Amino acid sequence: MPAKNSFKKRKNKQVHSKSKFLRALIIFRKATQWIVLLLFGSTIFFVLLFRFVDPPLTPYMLIRCAQQTIQGQKIRLQHHNVPLKSISPHLSQAVITENDPQFPRHHVLDAINVHGKAESISMKTARFVFLGPSKTQIGKYLDIYFTILIELIWNEQRIMEIFLNTAEMAPGIYGAEAIAQQHFGRPAIKLTRANCALIALTMKDPINLSTKRPTRTMLKQQSDLLNKMKSARNNK
Repeated sequence: MPAKNSFKKRKNKQVHSKSKFLRALIIFRKATQWIVLLLFGSTIFFVLLFRFVDPPLTPYMLIRCAQQTIQGQKIRLQHHNVPLKSISPHLSQAVITENDPQFPRHHVLDAINVHGKAESISMKTARFVFLGPSKTQIGKYLDIYFTILIELIWNEQRIMEIFLNTAEMAPGIYGAEAIAQQHFGRPAIKLTRANCALIALTMKDPINLSTKRPTRTMLKQQSDLLNKMKSARNNK
């Protein structure tokens, strides 16, 4: 009889343990679902918000500040949001000609770079606003996700406006107004075609290229880009 009772107790313990495990599994699964929904909902919320509100700071800017600190550099963050109408139209033309000639008439598949071409303006905007400078595999998937969102929610004018206000154009200098004031001593609306061509070229590698100290190669590329811009304008 004692042996029988002992067997029943062990069985009840096993059933109880299994029941606790199943309850914990259900709670974990529900918590995971809520976390995923919360993250998914927050991304859509911020994309919708930035359709109308200019981001004062971005994760990209904060990560770059952290990198500067780690490297023992003085933190530099120059950033001034201005409306698209306050930026020289030459700059939009320069970055389109140099980076994304199909903008804004490309298909969303081109925008997410599925064909292995150079990154589109939409994809770069997604990284500057929502992500960081690191290009990990997970980061690439997030690039695609946010690019699709902004392509669906923002119009081409808003994409260009946000891009020209958040792109890093020199170490710690973000956006057209900041680079115009810091490197050219004028507001963004007063940037010349030559200024804009240089800015578009340095945006490929703003850490190592400088609009203040352009190399001979950069000046040659500037001349080529200005010719391309002229041809593109004449073909419209």
